Amino acid sequence: MSSAPVGISPTPVEVPPVVDAVASRLRSGATVVPVWRNEYGGLTVRLEAGSTRRSTYLKWVPHGAPCPDPLAEADRLVWAGSFSPVPRVLDVGRDAHGSWLLTAAVEVGGAVATSAIEPRWRALAVRSATAVGAGLRRFHDALPTDTCPFVRTAPTRIAALRATPAALLASADGTTTAVGVPPPVDRAVVCHGDATVSNTLFDRAGRFAAHVDVGDLGVADRWSDIAVTTRSVTRRYGPGLEPLVLAAYGVAPDHERTTYYRALWDAEEAARTRAMAPGGPRQAQRRRAS
Repeated sequence: MSSAPVGISPTPVEVPPVVDAVASRLRSGATVVPVWRNEYGGLTVRLEAGSTRRSTYLKWVPHGAPCPDPLAEADRLVWAGSFSPVPRVLDVGRDAHGSWLLTAAVEVGGAVATSAIEPRWRALAVRSATAVGAGLRRFHDALPTDTCPFVRTAPTRIAALRATPAALLASADGTTTAVGVPPPVDRAVVCHGDATVSNTLFDRAGRFAAHVDVGDLGVADRWSDIAVTTRSVTRRYGPGLEPLVLAAYGVAPDHERTTYYRALWDAEEAARTRAMAPGGPRQAQRRRAS
């Protein structure tokens, strides 16, 4: 069982035996290195196979975890890959324990692209914030809405929320705000769905290279991505950078849509958290499986 510090504030993560087993089936003899763990049980690892084989990335999600299904993400990667740089799908599957997605490392000029969350890019916050904004605009401009088979509009997200106990958003001060009728659509694009700094890759010069984690990709108002991206840049790079992101994207600030789509995002996160809490749907499923 391998272990390594993982995350924005790195903490040691051990790779579960079930993930080691999947890695061994897919890339026999590869070294398994933890890369990212989310709070819902999902884990991403890098499979290092020596000098003759390039590294690959394995995403594993346990059954019932309230996060995007790797099989659904694979469909989105295959479709989006015809228009915008995203990881290439190598394998995807499901077993009794969970689902997985194996992708190739994204390379630019012979070098592996790296996450925009890495310390070297955080140290260059102004340049990195600009690259993130430019990358999001490139993504939105590249993917055609008329042939996209995936939808992520506000009404579809609200409908999914109302099917859960978390239709209310708990804010930082402990109050709750209902997620109501969305503002009129500014411009419909194919949205990433989770367009945070950590899901943006840079080349070795710090320029936008690709996006990862597109399991929520679908047609929506572009502000559902922009609102999340600008807040992520503030959280990961520091305050005062939102205007740079918006300028690089090429759009003026929109307080109404920004506020709404951040609230919708937070409501979805609250629903996922409740699903993982004791007595929640995910915990109930674990008890039934035990």
